[in-house]
Amino acid sequence: MFGDDRLMVTAADVATHLGVARSSAYRYLLSLKTSGFLQEGDDGFRLGPRIFDIAHLARRSVDFSGIAWPVMRELARRTACSVLLTRRMGRSIVCLEREDGGRPLRLSYERGQVLPVNAGAAALAVLAWTPLAELDQILREPLSQFTEATSTDPEALRSRLAGIRELGYVIGRGELDRDIVGIGAPLTGAGDTVVGALSIAALSHRVDERQAAALARDVVRSAAALSAQLAEAGVQP
Repeated sequence: MFGDDRLMVTAADVATHLGVARSSAYRYLLSLKTSGFLQEGDDGFRLGPRIFDIAHLARRSVDFSGIAWPVMRELARRTACSVLLTRRMGRSIVCLEREDGGRPLRLSYERGQVLPVNAGAAALAVLAWTPLAELDQILREPLSQFTEATSTDPEALRSRLAGIRELGYVIGRGELDRDIVGIGAPLTGAGDTVVGALSIAALSHRVDERQAAALARDVVRSAAALSAQLAEAGVQP
């Protein structure tokens, strides 16, 4: 509803636009205000600071996604798995792109989906290389639990992240979606800084430990190849 000719909206405007009761429209606006997407003034609601975060991420992701597509397609073709490209935004992980292999899956990670940082390989492969000061801040807040395998204890999660950094990749089973195994590796850009993660997802019962290890090697090789391209393009966190 916002545009050059409309910089502020009211609950009455939203109610008319959506065809809902004014009380419902006001609840929608308050929810967006709580999330930082809107600010409330005397005359209505205007766009809030979170919009700038989203716009900044969108600008950064355009070249990132364009560079990543060929690598993602090839990895999906070789592994017949769904391939995800993710970045961190504050306390959340954003799925920038998704390329399905031979067996499309029902995943919580869809293109544009925003999820917490502590569940699944696509998230943990980013979180493991988060600067310690930022990690401390993230882990001060309560962590969401999706399945019995989700790690919500900050100290246990710190220990796991240290192991991921040492290994160079992460394999997770059923942490976000119960029947899914995820395998992820970090992506580095300019200055050898981690800018995101490349990961694959498959049905867990189709991937045993030996197959998971082989797939992990493939993911790491693909992430290294993509990282070289990102560094050359000057992509930064």
